[in-house]
Amino acid sequence: MKLNIKPYIEQQKDWPQTGHHIMAQYDDNEIVVYQSYRPEIGNFAAQNQYFGGAFSLNRMTWIKPNFLWMMYRNGWGQKVGQEVVLAIHLKREAFERYLKQAVYSSYQKDLYETREAWQEQVQNSSIRLQWDPDHDPYGAKLERRAMQIGIRGEEIKKYAKDDILEIEDISTFVNEQYQFVLNNQLDQLLVPDEHPLILEDESLKQQLRL
Repeated sequence: MKLNIKPYIEQQKDWPQTGHHIMAQYDDNEIVVYQSYRPEIGNFAAQNQYFGGAFSLNRMTWIKPNFLWMMYRNGWGQKVGQEVVLAIHLKREAFERYLKQAVYSSYQKDLYETREAWQEQVQNSSIRLQWDPDHDPYGAKLERRAMQIGIRGEEIKKYAKDDILEIEDISTFVNEQYQFVLNNQLDQLLVPDEHPLILEDESLKQQLRL
């Protein structure tokens, strides 16, 4: 596994407790995002290093840069249809391209002149942006907000092949770590080493509420 991992307890002390943050494992060239699928889709992606086969290019797909948010959503890989957990190493420039195109899933009166203007942007954009409560390993809500991004249209075609550097099946790792959660042994829990993503574009940071 190519993910850098660290004890949860060590990281949790350094993570911001409130505010909007893109928590992720990243460097200058890539950022890791997570998705979970049924075996038919997840196994194909891991084996072929792109999304194809039963993966639909005609519906929106959601990516999450925050590992624990993904674990909340997929029940640590225990939910039906989300058994195969993938760590997708994305080109960082592709991820930032998504951010620049993103339109909020819900109307934000301070960002859009009118509700109609927002609805028009929603119709014309291939990227959705949503902030949700982040969660701890047990699934409890936190004050910190976590991002997920929805991709569709022309962008999903680029995402499925061109934007991906590597796809890792981390299902075994997830299952191993889930045992520590079940046994209330968070002192032994390992998670990907994540930090708030730092962006240089001030207007983009304002748009994203970072």
